[in-house]
Amino acid sequence: MRRRQIIKNEDNTDIMATVSNLFDVAMVFAVALMVALVTKFKMTEIFSQEDYTIVKNPGTQQMEIITKKGEKITKYSTADQQTSASPKGRKVGIAYELETGEIIYVPEK
Repeated sequence: MRRRQIIKNEDNTDIMATVSNLFDVAMVFAVALMVALVTKFKMTEIFSQEDYTIVKNPGTQQMEIITKKGEKITKYSTADQQTSASPKGRKVGIAYELETGEIIYVPEK
């Protein structure tokens, strides 16, 4: 009689327990993937409390500047400025910053 009880208990597996274990494994995998992507693309400063500025695609038509000051994140894009109907400004010269911190403005003719 005891042998029949053991066999009967082995057939009574809980399918929901298996599903919950698969969910746990998927969550661990997702978190590990996010951590790997953040470290791969060197984006750890996004999670810091310090202010920062990121320049994406510098010197191209698709250049973007992303700044974080406190809790506020601002994005500036050159593509947005070029697609607007009216120009917002024009280049009037070049500014150079010297090692002493002094800024020299050279107007263009």
